Amino acid sequence: MSYDFTTRLDRRRSGSYKWNDMLDKNPNVARGIVPLSVADMEFVNPPEIIEALHEWLDDAVLGYAAPTDEFFDAVVDWQRRRHLWPADRRFVVTTSGVVPALYTAVRSLTDINDAVICQTPVYGPFTNAVEVSGRKLLANSLRLVEDAEKSGSHRFEMDFDDLRAKAEDPSTKMLLLCNPHNPVGRAWSADELRRLLDICVENDVIVVSDEIHGDIVMPGQKHTSIMQVADAGEYDHVMVLTAPSKTFNIAGCQASVAFVPDDELRKRFSTGLKIQGVFGLNSFAYPATIAAYTRCDEWLEELNQVVWENYVFLKGFFASYMPEVEVFPLEATYLAWLDFRAWGLTAGELEQFMQTEALLFLDEGYVFGEEGAGFERINLACPRGVLEEALERLAFAARERKLGTYGGNA
Repeated sequence: MSYDFTTRLDRRRSGSYKWNDMLDKNPNVARGIVPLSVADMEFVNPPEIIEALHEWLDDAVLGYAAPTDEFFDAVVDWQRRRHLWPADRRFVVTTSGVVPALYTAVRSLTDINDAVICQTPVYGPFTNAVEVSGRKLLANSLRLVEDAEKSGSHRFEMDFDDLRAKAEDPSTKMLLLCNPHNPVGRAWSADELRRLLDICVENDVIVVSDEIHGDIVMPGQKHTSIMQVADAGEYDHVMVLTAPSKTFNIAGCQASVAFVPDDELRKRFSTGLKIQGVFGLNSFAYPATIAAYTRCDEWLEELNQVVWENYVFLKGFFASYMPEVEVFPLEATYLAWLDFRAWGLTAGELEQFMQTEALLFLDEGYVFGEEGAGFERINLACPRGVLEEALERLAFAARERKLGTYGGNA
């Protein structure tokens, strides 16, 4: 490895949301315990980004900033060469994050009492964006099916029959697509996306595709942008939200891009931002994004390998010590989805056990929707030693409580 993916960070006094949340939940947690919840990384940043910011600061004036030609070239070229679709500078609208962009898309492209489809279980802001905006939430729950290639294993698939039924409702105006999917780790295939887009276009439903995790792809897998399967005649039904934040661990720079090819949709979306008083990004967002998208390809390749190796270790650990806990296939993202329902605990009991007995701070499955109760999401973007210690604490605590294998219930 050319880069540092082993240094253990202590972010207790850094203002990290994830670390503060851990200490709020258990103030007595010992030093050395690392939260594996919120989707930012426990890795040092790519040195190229830090170096670029130092270089930029030498001559910077921290006033109001606007995107430069270099910024537009960087974000467009990244999509063209990494995700193989004909991105264009004209499509670009800057936002402070994918989550604010989700809220803006719902509010600016639908009306009060319109219906919006979300494929649950899903990242919480998807459903929140619908509900707090006064729209009707339609849950197109993912189907948990047996994996045809791996006996005894399961995977999540789209329920197209249910999707069609909900899209045919005249009040349905939008679908929020999580691509790749958080938390279940699916990298949707071109065939799946084509079927989804066919249904939505036929029923005049706009697809807003959150592709923020599209760069984090495991060996043998591929991220397919909705833009790869859409033709120009369907551009009035699609938009993509993305950012360098997950890929390069720079969420604090608050840099995000919406690609909105259709002129009318782009005008409505941009107006929605202005109504909220959103005008441009912070000064650091632009140089950080440029550096990420022009200097950090090698770092990303190593990151994906480290995440994959952590996933293999995770899967092997559960197979050896807690085989009743199902670890779902990880195709994309650095977030693994785990099924603890065999332990027979309620969602509240599972959360209490994790945080007070196992000293494991994950994202509880229920925060992704009712379908997630009994599941946990674990962040694998951490040094191997951190992951090993976390899983050892879990196994020890399960043994003390005689849960699953240790209780003879598996």
